[in-house]
Amino acid sequence: MRFRPCIDIHNGKVKQIVGGSLRDEGNSACTNFSSELGADFYAGLYRKDGLRGGHIILLNPAGSDYYEMTRRQALSALSVFPGGMQIGGGITAENAVGYLEAGASHVIVTSYVFRDGKFHQGNMERLVSAVGKERIVLDLSCRKKDGAYYVVTDRWQKFTEVRLDSRVLEELAEYCDEFLIHGVDVEGKRSGMEGELVHMLGKWDGIPVTYAGGIGTLEDLERFRELSGGRVDFTIGSALDLFGGDIPYDVVRKL
Repeated sequence: MRFRPCIDIHNGKVKQIVGGSLRDEGNSACTNFSSELGADFYAGLYRKDGLRGGHIILLNPAGSDYYEMTRRQALSALSVFPGGMQIGGGITAENAVGYLEAGASHVIVTSYVFRDGKFHQGNMERLVSAVGKERIVLDLSCRKKDGAYYVVTDRWQKFTEVRLDSRVLEELAEYCDEFLIHGVDVEGKRSGMEGELVHMLGKWDGIPVTYAGGIGTLEDLERFRELSGGRVDFTIGSALDLFGGDIPYDVVRKL
């Protein structure tokens, strides 16, 4: 279990948002924190502290008025910490190589391989062919519906029919090096994690998994360790003092 840092970029700024509030229409989101510092500052900090394997997420879709501003911020972060961070947001087989050449260690993908509510094996295989499974992180961020967790896409706005369980994890692990999983319903709320989800991920014995969503206190973090059995990595965003929260970065970076 280790801390994976993050840099979320929305409308050209490093932000922490309430995950379920993100909307393409009007480029809107409920914002917890907006930084006056660039993404390169945070990447430099993570590099100085030896925190590899964190993620950069572009929260604006291609075609948005803010997309190019957001993309420039992401590329500046990659240039500061080459090989140290993963990148996601609009990744396809066509643009993935460019992000790796710009300094990403891995590309993070969801919507390209989950289309119209289904898993598109053809797109997944095209991405593997383009960059190799060892450079791919599959984002299985999910929301709860009818008592189960389902993968969501398109800035977490659309449900797929893919129910997240150990069988699905086993099948999809054939295509990637890691999983990144946000508990979207609690993302950015600092109200506690999706305990049932964390417990399920902790019981699965496979490729590395990073969980994000709802960790709001050091007590939550200890509960996360218990529920996951220490077998799942974690991200803290809004609750971290770097982003206006109360959890000391200097504590979690040493975990």
